[in-house]
Amino acid sequence: MTLPAKLMQWTAREHVLPIQERVLIMGVLNVTPDSFSDGGRYPGVDEAVARAEAIEADGADLLDIGGESSRPGAQPVSLEEELARVLPVVSALAGRVRIPISVDTTKAEVARRALDAGAAIINDISALRGDPGMADVVARSRAGLILMHMQGTPATMQDHPANAATVEEIGDFLQARVDAAVAAGIDRERIAVDPGIGFGKTGEQSLALMGGLAVFLALGRPIVIGPSRKSFVGAVLERPVHEREWGTAAAVAAGVLRGVHVVRVHSVAQMRDVARVAQAIREATAVPYGRASISAP
Repeated sequence: MTLPAKLMQWTAREHVLPIQERVLIMGVLNVTPDSFSDGGRYPGVDEAVARAEAIEADGADLLDIGGESSRPGAQPVSLEEELARVLPVVSALAGRVRIPISVDTTKAEVARRALDAGAAIINDISALRGDPGMADVVARSRAGLILMHMQGTPATMQDHPANAATVEEIGDFLQARVDAAVAAGIDRERIAVDPGIGFGKTGEQSLALMGGLAVFLALGRPIVIGPSRKSFVGAVLERPVHEREWGTAAAVAAGVLRGVHVVRVHSVAQMRDVARVAQAIREATAVPYGRASISAP
């Protein structure tokens, strides 16, 4: 096995993210009433801030805040509602946590105001297709950007998952979206890509996508994956959402061994350990190991 090729830096405003040093852990903070895993657990600013501080203390490198659920079948929320959920939390955390804040949104106005409040990264599951103003907001702010593959929208993505793109087609899509972002004025070194595990894919397709992650190394940009507690893990284990941590650990390890750079998870401390060990194995495997050096006991 060979290690991923050296990458350009991944930068997000004033942050230079250490993707060449270690696999980064992105901790999830959903300030929504209906997210599939932790919706409704952090209904107020104080609860959300406390959870964010715990995520940082557990060793997260990034904090991803979402104000609109992207679970299968989720309906969009209004601009006003999303702003009301996200902005007070971002404002309260800016300067209070040291790690970069990412905001999971497809709305340019949410992105603009969150960046003004102190966010550094926009995690756009629509890959700049959801709002024509998003690319300009990101370009002007010099924010980091995550571009994700998704079939349809959260409300429709599981309607016909059997027609999902192949791994190679997802790679082509992400390359095209990176090129579109660069053409819109976003520096390439600010862009990461996410193949969108579980977004408009069957369980079998998500498993195949996990197995083919190394394909995306050819894009030359950091690879982000979000396997945490997803339905494909539940389908294999036949377990509900909150009994999927061991399965998530397996998916995180598999992703790291295939070269991913960022894992988006709910259980930060545990998955940080998983990622560190998997990365150590990945790096050791790249070093030739001579049989002649092994002696029998």
